[in-house]
Amino acid sequence: MDNLHELVTILALPMLACVILTGIHCYLGIHVLMRKVIFVDLALAQVAALGAAVGAIAGIGVDSLSNYGFALIFTLVGAALFALGKFKDNRIPQEAVIGIVYAVSSAIALLVLAKSAVERDEIESMLTGRLLFVDAHEIIKTVIIYSAVALVHIVFAKGFFALSRDHAGGIASKAWDFVFYATFGVVVTSSVKMAGVLLVFSYLIVPAACAMLFLRKVWSRLLLGWGLGLLGSLLGLIISAWWDLPVGPSIVGIFGLLFLLCTLIFAGVMRTHSINS
Repeated sequence: MDNLHELVTILALPMLACVILTGIHCYLGIHVLMRKVIFVDLALAQVAALGAAVGAIAGIGVDSLSNYGFALIFTLVGAALFALGKFKDNRIPQEAVIGIVYAVSSAIALLVLAKSAVERDEIESMLTGRLLFVDAHEIIKTVIIYSAVALVHIVFAKGFFALSRDHAGGIASKAWDFVFYATFGVVVTSSVKMAGVLLVFSYLIVPAACAMLFLRKVWSRLLLGWGLGLLGSLLGLIISAWWDLPVGPSIVGIFGLLFLLCTLIFAGVMRTHSINS
C-alpha cells in the first residue's frame, strides 16, 4: 500500500500535465492531419529551440521568462514563414517549406550552441523536456497559456476548420494561417520545454490519427483521441515508474502500440466489410 501511495504521489503532477497536453494537442493534431503538414510541430519546436539557444548565448538563463520570450519570438517568425509559404497553385508543397525551416533552424541552433556556455544538461532539457519533474507552478502557467489559445480557437473555430478543409489561398487566408500557426507555436513553445520534441509530436499526431481512422465528425474524433491520449499517457507513466525507464520514450512506445492496434482493427473491419458486401 505504501508503494502504491508513493507511486500515485510521484505520478500525480506528470499525469495532470499529460491530461493538459492531450487536450490541446489532439485538437491541433486534427487540424495538422487535415492540412497535411505533419511535421510542422517538429519545425516550430526546432525554431523555438533556436530562439532559446540565441537567448542562452546572450547570457539569459534557459529557464527564465526572457528566454521563453526569445523562443516565442522566433516561433512567431516561423509561423509567418509557414503562412506565407503556402502557394495557391501548390507549386512548392508546404511540407517542403516546413522541411527547409526545420533543417536551417537545426543547423543554426547547433552553430549557436557551439559558441554557447550553456551546460550539456541544460541543452538536453530544452530538447527532451522534464515531464517527470514538472511542478504545480509550471502546470498553472501552462493551463493559462493553453486556455488563451483554446479561447481563440473556440471563437474562430468555424474559420480555422474551413481553412483546414479547403486549403484556400489569398491574402485573407494567409492572415488566418498566420493566426493558426502563431497559436500553434505558442503551444509548442510551452509543450516542448515540458515534454520534449518527440513526445509533443506523438501527442499531436498519434491520438488524432487513430481517431480519424474510424470517425468523421470532429467532436467524435476529439473524444476518441482524448481517450486514447489519456490511456497511452497513463500506461506509459506506470511502465516508466515500474521499470525505472525514461518517461517520454515510454509514453511514445505505448502510443506506437496503440496506433498499431488501431490500424489492425481498422484493417480487420474493412476486410470484414469487403467480404460482406
